[in-house]
Amino acid sequence: MAGIYIHIPFCKQKCSYCDFHFSTTFHSYRLDMISSICKEIKFRSNEINEPIETIYFGGGTPSLLDQEELTLLLTSIQSSYTVIDSPEITLEANPDDLTFEKLTNFKSVGINRLSIGLQSFRAEDLKWMNRAHTAEESLNCIPMAQKAGFSNISIDLIYGLPNLPLVEWEKMIDIAIQLNVQHISAYCLTVEGKTALKKWVDTKQISVSNEDEQSDQFDLLVQKLNEVGINQYEISNFSKINFESKHNSSYWKGIHYIGVGPSAHSFNGKSRSWNVSNNTNYIKALSNGQNWFETEILSIENQFNELILTGLRTIYGLNLDKLKNICEPPKTFWKTLNQFIDCNWLKQEINIISLTEEGKLKADHIASELFI
Repeated sequence: MAGIYIHIPFCKQKCSYCDFHFSTTFHSYRLDMISSICKEIKFRSNEINEPIETIYFGGGTPSLLDQEELTLLLTSIQSSYTVIDSPEITLEANPDDLTFEKLTNFKSVGINRLSIGLQSFRAEDLKWMNRAHTAEESLNCIPMAQKAGFSNISIDLIYGLPNLPLVEWEKMIDIAIQLNVQHISAYCLTVEGKTALKKWVDTKQISVSNEDEQSDQFDLLVQKLNEVGINQYEISNFSKINFESKHNSSYWKGIHYIGVGPSAHSFNGKSRSWNVSNNTNYIKALSNGQNWFETEILSIENQFNELILTGLRTIYGLNLDKLKNICEPPKTFWKTLNQFIDCNWLKQEINIISLTEEGKLKADHIASELFI
């Protein structure tokens, strides 16, 4: 099985913490962009011989698309690839875009999973984030989507926010639980370069939370979600049974996928490619038959390290047999691995290595120490 990711590089406005590729001035070339993405979908049909199991509209803000645009993109995929009978089709959405009519339109074209970027239920957070939606819209869009027939809904939340006491974070978790969604993605606030947030932090206009506060909020999240049967299956992702994101899980399991649209990435196990992060250049390249992407052939070392990084992030763990199929790990790998097991950051069951609860807080560090 394989997956297709479609990057929609449009947003109403720029969030203060975001460094993804998008444009807020897209109206003059919107149709050209959709047409170009359809062209890329067709051009790349020979890259995947396996059936398509998942389709994911990310961004940007895919919920800005209308019914006709989504139909064009999905029809291009259906006509160019073998797609299974009931693929998981996810659309990322912002609460302010969601009306009952639009939700029913999404449903009618085949969208069967929503990933809604709530980020916070507090008005003060949404204000400094420069989010386009209100706290009220955050609360109202979920019941509306459920009424429209969506039974597979994920929400995004951010912890480690400035001036977010643990008690306020607990209230947000409780609200998320009460909304009865199937999936929650929770990310720690990261200060990325070239963002408004980075400038505010550098000029001391905003103070970010410290590691202890972030750790306490993360631990509370895991505990409370686990109590109600929403289990952590990846470092930042939690779901009810059988509602794990199939598309995102394919990334962590090393399943092949292609990414179409400006800045989208692709992976086939041996190489990685990425599209140009410029909307105008992307459209011109597709129109003129020029290359719109770059490719990197992964070395044995990169393949080895990639498997460590992705394997350790999930409950499925790192399969040592798969690692040995790439190359025999050096003695330093086994020494470091045993040290992490001894200090209870990793655990081993037969040939599977996975993170302990304590280790989950140090996942990136552990992975980097095991790299060759």
